[in-house]
Amino acid sequence: MKRKMALDYGEARIGVAFSDLLGMIASGYETYYRKDVEQDINYLAALAKSQETDEIIMGLPLNMDGTEGDRAKATREFGEKLKEVSGLPITYVDERLSSVEAEDILREAHIKWQDRKKYIDKISATIILQTYLDSKS
Repeated sequence: MKRKMALDYGEARIGVAFSDLLGMIASGYETYYRKDVEQDINYLAALAKSQETDEIIMGLPLNMDGTEGDRAKATREFGEKLKEVSGLPITYVDERLSSVEAEDILREAHIKWQDRKKYIDKISATIILQTYLDSKS
């Protein structure tokens, strides 16, 4: 088997998480600080290859009523470019409230609010991936 890679796509940062080889457990990998679209795509495609990934899961930021807004459109556009460069399928997962859940986890871990920005995207990507993995089992 190969790993699944998850991305929590944002304007300034992208949270990255990977599954184990059995596709059961999601683990946060990093918070990537964006440069420009081309560098971001090339970096993430190379990372997916180096981690022997067979699928990329992207959090889709839906509105609370389930509709897609500008952020969801930007996420899909980025995902399509990443799909072209990486050659990997992209699966979108509803990410509503994943950032709220990540914030709760960091608060419970007693991470100072000033330091949470370093971790929140990576934790959100982990939540997105675990949600996906749980839906497949």
